[in-house]
Amino acid sequence: MPYDPGTINLSEKFSKFSEHWSPKVIGQLNDLHIKIAKIQGEFVWHSHNDTDELFMVHKGCLTIRYRDGEANLKPGDIHIVPKGVEHLPVAGDECEIIMIEPAGTLNTGDSSDTRKVEDPPWI
Repeated sequence: MPYDPGTINLSEKFSKFSEHWSPKVIGQLNDLHIKIAKIQGEFVWHSHNDTDELFMVHKGCLTIRYRDGEANLKPGDIHIVPKGVEHLPVAGDECEIIMIEPAGTLNTGDSSDTRKVEDPPWI
C-alpha cells in the first residue's frame, strides 16, 4: 500500500489519552489545527472574538449552550459557533469531539479559566 500522510484514524488517536477538556492536535490544514478532545461536564462560558469554531461529535452527545438557546449534537453532527458569540460546551456523559480552528486559538477563548491550553500537544 502506498504511503498516505493524510490518513488519521480517530479511534486510534482518542485511545491515546483519557483526560477531559485537554485538546490534542492531530493535524494541520494550511493555518488550521484539527484538534480532538474528550469532554464531560460543563466547560466555561467563552467566545472567540477573531474566529469561528467548528465542533464535530465523534462519540457521545454534546450540547452547546448560548445565552438565548442551545444546539444538541449527536455522533456525526457538525456545529459552527460564529466568531464573537458566547457559548458553553456541555456533555453529561463522556463525549469525543473534533474541533477545527486557526492554530494558536485558545480553548477557553476570552475566559481566564484554569483549563486554558495555550499550546496543545500533537498526538
